[in-house]
Amino acid sequence: MLVQQILKSKGDDGVVTVPPGTSLSQTAEILSARRIGAVIVSPDGKRVSGILSERDIVRELGRRGPGCLTDLVDTVMTAKLVTCTREDRTDDVLQRMTDGRFRHMPVLDGDQMVGLISIGDVVKARLMELSAEKDALEGMIKGF
Repeated sequence: MLVQQILKSKGDDGVVTVPPGTSLSQTAEILSARRIGAVIVSPDGKRVSGILSERDIVRELGRRGPGCLTDLVDTVMTAKLVTCTREDRTDDVLQRMTDGRFRHMPVLDGDQMVGLISIGDVVKARLMELSAEKDALEGMIKGF
């Protein structure tokens, strides 16, 4: 399965972004309100400057305490991102996420963001693939 198929199945809710200069407390409020695990830091909603996850915020809280909540996303975000394209295979994306120990990956077309997928999205797609393969094999064995 291709990343493109995952994006189609997710619909077009858009990717939640925050501009550089947003505070960690504002970002935490957005994550909580939207019930999501990460936001993309972007000056215009299309170009990706970085990603900030709930883990990043919790890590800073644990290290420095609540004073860090006034810090800007720019200082805590992951700026060196691993990305994928619509044409990437889900197996490859899952492997990169597992190896890198991260759960969210921006999908780019050139330098423009076209989506964001989570490890949950990829696992769900892979399980659907495996189920279809199982059904096909059972059908061949039973002679359907």
